[in-house]
Amino acid sequence: MVDPRKLFSFIDLDFEVPLGLNLLAGLSGFTDAGNTLNQISSHIQANLTTKLIVQFDNDELLDYRSRRPVMFFEKDHIASYQPAVLGIYLAEDETGQQFLWLTGYEPDMKWESFTRSLVQIVEILGISSVTWVHSIPFPVPHTKSIGVTVSGNRKDLIDLYSEWKPQTQVPGNVLHLLEYRLSAENVPVVGFVLLVPHYLADSEYPQAAVSALEHLASATGLVFPTDSLRDEGDAFVSRLNEQLTTNEDLRKLITTLEAGFDKAGPSSAPIKKPEQKLPTADEIASELESYLANREKNQGEKNE
Repeated sequence: MVDPRKLFSFIDLDFEVPLGLNLLAGLSGFTDAGNTLNQISSHIQANLTTKLIVQFDNDELLDYRSRRPVMFFEKDHIASYQPAVLGIYLAEDETGQQFLWLTGYEPDMKWESFTRSLVQIVEILGISSVTWVHSIPFPVPHTKSIGVTVSGNRKDLIDLYSEWKPQTQVPGNVLHLLEYRLSAENVPVVGFVLLVPHYLADSEYPQAAVSALEHLASATGLVFPTDSLRDEGDAFVSRLNEQLTTNEDLRKLITTLEAGFDKAGPSSAPIKKPEQKLPTADEIASELESYLANREKNQGEKNE
């Protein structure tokens, strides 16, 4: 078992990191519908003061062949290269409130050790709460507000915001695992998974980034600049609506999604609780025999 403490290192700083801050998190690598996480990360780095304080070891967590670092070729030699960074930054919001921001790639390996290392960091820094965000493609129209499913142990936020509460099996991601481990330690933790229109999943959808920042703010009391993202979102929707006037298939799709949404909201999505009891091999064979017998009987009646 890897020692979790060996997966990360604190950066030498000329100041003390305050204790008791909120930790926000968003990691890329699973799904990033609407390019939500990349937009948030770029927006925070560009508009807020940030300083890297914890860095994780790429050699322990990263599969370089699946996420090759960028190398800069200068005529006849490699001038430099840009390794991936998975780390925690100390940041300040628009009002000067400090918080911690975990960002970068989702580890390709050693999830258990990585999660234990984060639990250790939570203890070392006395982190008061953990809030993470993620986005998935979902069969909803862009003409409605972006929905969200909320998980964790902060029941007040779940009751207030969660619009889709499925009972189903989903592919895991490391922040869900972190949420699971922190809940066992009674650390306040909440995850917001945004439900982005599936036909916009591969686009850069500014509304998704705005919605994510709004939910992070609601959970922590932090204040984020969003004016530029809102302007970009208005321009994006304007271009999209222009396409609706010429693309009949897209218009029909959105009309169908709107009808389902108006009837049942995000809960109308075709994702249901898995069956509690799987059929046995004998039951499957019996069902198949019955089907074939009925098929032969019906075929004989047609021939008569």
